[in-house]
Amino acid sequence: MTDQLIAPPTVEAPPASWWRNAVIYQIYPRSFADSNGDGIGDLPGITGRLPYLKDLGVDAVWLSPFYASPQADAGYDVSDYRTVDPIFGTVADAAELIAGAHALGLRVIVDLVPNHSSDQHEWFQKALAEGPGSLFRDRYHFRPGKGENGELPPNDWPSIFGGPAWTRVPDGEWYLHLFAAEQPDFNWDHPAVRDEFKTILRFWLDQGVDGFRIDVAHGLIKEDGLPDVGADAEWHLLGVGESPCFDRDGVHEIYRSWRQILDEYPGERIAVAEAWAPNLARVAHYVREDELHQAFNFSYLGTAWNVHEQRAMIDESLAAMSAVGAPTTWTLSNHDVVRHTTRLLQTGDGEVAGRKAVAVDEAAGLRRARAASALMLALPGSAYLYQGEELGLPEVVDLPPEVRQDPAFHRADGQDGYRDGCRVPIPWSGDTAPYGFGPDGGGSWLPQPESWARLSVAAQAEVPGSTLELYRAALTVRRTDPALQPIDNLRWVTAPAGVLAFEREVAGAPVFRCEVNMGDEPVTLPRAGELLLASGPVEGGPDGVVLPPDTCVWWSL
Repeated sequence: MTDQLIAPPTVEAPPASWWRNAVIYQIYPRSFADSNGDGIGDLPGITGRLPYLKDLGVDAVWLSPFYASPQADAGYDVSDYRTVDPIFGTVADAAELIAGAHALGLRVIVDLVPNHSSDQHEWFQKALAEGPGSLFRDRYHFRPGKGENGELPPNDWPSIFGGPAWTRVPDGEWYLHLFAAEQPDFNWDHPAVRDEFKTILRFWLDQGVDGFRIDVAHGLIKEDGLPDVGADAEWHLLGVGESPCFDRDGVHEIYRSWRQILDEYPGERIAVAEAWAPNLARVAHYVREDELHQAFNFSYLGTAWNVHEQRAMIDESLAAMSAVGAPTTWTLSNHDVVRHTTRLLQTGDGEVAGRKAVAVDEAAGLRRARAASALMLALPGSAYLYQGEELGLPEVVDLPPEVRQDPAFHRADGQDGYRDGCRVPIPWSGDTAPYGFGPDGGGSWLPQPESWARLSVAAQAEVPGSTLELYRAALTVRRTDPALQPIDNLRWVTAPAGVLAFEREVAGAPVFRCEVNMGDEPVTLPRAGELLLASGPVEGGPDGVVLPPDTCVWWSL
């Protein structure tokens, strides 16, 4: 009997964690869809539009805060973390939204705001009422002032929204607020604060949410004694750089305890850090194996539109996250920055700190934004989209002062106060405002430009070459091409000056190639194979194609 080679049994690899390659769509609830005609988006409005997101091809939605709030900072001042603000609906509406998303195969991530509460929160109101020495004051940062009569703030910390980070109360003590005065910072050294947020996590996990985006994740722990920053106060803009109140090592103990809670629940519930740190190596500390799952890559968002800096940042990002076994995240826009359709063309350097935008050539800005989006969606890791970017919406730069609601707009030297321009409600259909945002006869809480009629979902759906169809096509390829699955398989390839090119490959499947022209002149490239996607028109024959400036193409080799 001759020996035979016996093939080893086929063993299916476990499915990759969904979040490692997920495309997550950020919804700013007040600006997405209005169900009742009051001009403000709400949870039932979102539920009614979930099929659109399913058709778009995203994997999950992230909801900015919808909790009970006086809305001093658009919901990032929470007065009750276990209920829904009436302007957005009810807890039952949230449950219906979660169930509806799950029925469509979409996951739901909700915002969590642990650095500060509203000044209307029950704890803070008790702290004010009970006066100095109250146990509730220990749950925040109350301090006596400096000066002969305590008339000076306890230290020199500035608020990110402008002005001092301290407000004095009638009994003479001061409280800390790194953002608006209506947002007092919690004292995370107090065990009651830690216990409270563990119960908040469980409350929403029990409702079925699939994860949390953690606001100001780097800010919970302050340096003992709250020392002055002195002349070196550069950190105050966004918490970048070493500071006594941001990116302290003590935050990691908190997130390790949260990870244990998340791991108790089925379905891979996740947490995503909004963490500003001096460098990506520090950001990676938030996503070590026993801490959070993802962290926003703000360094990439702020990278200049040129080959050298883009390649360097992509390499640095992949290396930093790979070192701790975490996926890299990519994003170009969110509710706090100028939309990249405007920003990338306006500044050329992707300045993150600046929120004020000026008018640009919208056609040129859209070409660059489409190319940047195609590049981003081709990279290994998880991508975040901001509502309306799939429509090519530009920043609204001409909102009059009387309609602006960004709390920093009315304070000096803080974040510029121009975040309203990226928060204008998105257009769905029709020729006049509010473009289907709500029922006929309703309005929108911020005015929409007349030009947005041509950018609505209805105006772009099934229109070849539209930005909406570009995103749908890109997400289809990303979801189905084996080379684009969750694996760090990027390798750079030689390309002409001004062109960034890379390939991704897995065994047994065609090679995927991405090429993007970031230069000022058209470039002739060899035809690499089957053209999968082009962010703009390309010309050429069987031997080569002409790639215009600010254009990205995907090939299957």
